[in-house]
Amino acid sequence: MSLECDIHLLIVDDDERIRGLLQKFLLRNGFLVTAARDAAHARRLLDGLDFDLIVLDVMMPGEDGISLTRSLRSRLPTPILLLTARGETGSRIEGLEAGADDYLAKPFEPKELLLRINAILRRAPSPRVVDTTPKVLHLGPVRYEVERAELWRGSEQIRLTATEAALMRIFAAQPNVPVSREKLVADLGRDEGQATARAVDVQITRLRRKIEADTKQPRYLQTVRGAGYMLAPD
Repeated sequence: MSLECDIHLLIVDDDERIRGLLQKFLLRNGFLVTAARDAAHARRLLDGLDFDLIVLDVMMPGEDGISLTRSLRSRLPTPILLLTARGETGSRIEGLEAGADDYLAKPFEPKELLLRINAILRRAPSPRVVDTTPKVLHLGPVRYEVERAELWRGSEQIRLTATEAALMRIFAAQPNVPVSREKLVADLGRDEGQATARAVDVQITRLRRKIEADTKQPRYLQTVRGAGYMLAPD
């Protein structure tokens, strides 16, 4: 099914054949697609263009995908989907800890790639957040502006990845109410399984670093034993 949209994807893969196949497949599904042959090429493109999502191969000569992810995440909130031939859970967690929003192990079916991309885009930050929660949630020196889905410390905006922004929207919709890990896995659009539950824990840890003064004793993004996680604003 073709999607009529103006979503711009960046494909980064050193394999010319795979790069070309991915580009043709995603173009047929309605995306705008730009391809880069390595990390340096991707950096040049990112300096001049805005992308809605980056599909990034991990195993590349020179700077690898995890290193590039870590570097990009320090300055860009653009969602990143990693492609990796390494199936071990540890490698996947390494990518998530670097700032990736999801991963897909090679070889994969193109349809699965499309589903993963659409799942990430659905949970990407959106300005259209309207509900009955307060307009601003105060978390010590940090505040979360609900309608704009933005996190601020004073006059400085705290950049959120797409997954972090999705988590904040979920928690802000029901402050002071525990949300189970299973519900978070489902709401984030991930498949069921131990690895994805672990991935949620990784995302929570990353989000706490942006909110909490002491991540080892979280005050605002709490773990509720047997119930999940809970946002507890002032």
